[in-house]
Amino acid sequence: MSDATAGRRPAGELEASVLAALWAARGRALTPADVQRELGTSLGSSLARTTVTTILARLFEKGSVSRTRSGRGYAYLPVQDSPGLAARRMRTELDKSADDDRGTVLARFVSELAPDDEALLRSLLAHAGESVAAGGTISVEPAELLEPADTPDPSEGAELPGARTHRADRTHDRTHPTDGGAGG
Repeated sequence: MSDATAGRRPAGELEASVLAALWAARGRALTPADVQRELGTSLGSSLARTTVTTILARLFEKGSVSRTRSGRGYAYLPVQDSPGLAARRMRTELDKSADDDRGTVLARFVSELAPDDEALLRSLLAHAGESVAAGGTISVEPAELLEPADTPDPSEGAELPGARTHRADRTHDRTHPTDGGAGG
């Protein structure tokens, strides 16, 4: 490792820190100066305001934050909470795969899940199928689904319910409360 890269942060760490500062503001739009102050407190070091502004601009270009005019600059708000952003990133990665590879990508993803995560996913898919079939939308939090009697045994090797039908039917993506109503 060279001297120039020895003090560098891992890729994405600053973006994650900036998003954490925005989420901590609980709906209050922050200017780059506000974010810089928050990061100075949480990271223990001060970043240049131009660095913070660049990170916020990149997050805006990626669709992770929205911005409104604030004086001569902008104030920023996250467009999703942390779980919503993680889900969006997962969907973006899935969308990068060719249509004929989607099943393989999803199968490999599921095969690498911990048993508890697989059981939770099965429960979410079962609930999603019931909701969509009844003309509703997905609006349940995962914790609501973790009743032991409802959790399928991942060792049974049953096919994931709805795995093929949800790929074509994305109506539930457009109205999920964590994505702010943005289309998928």
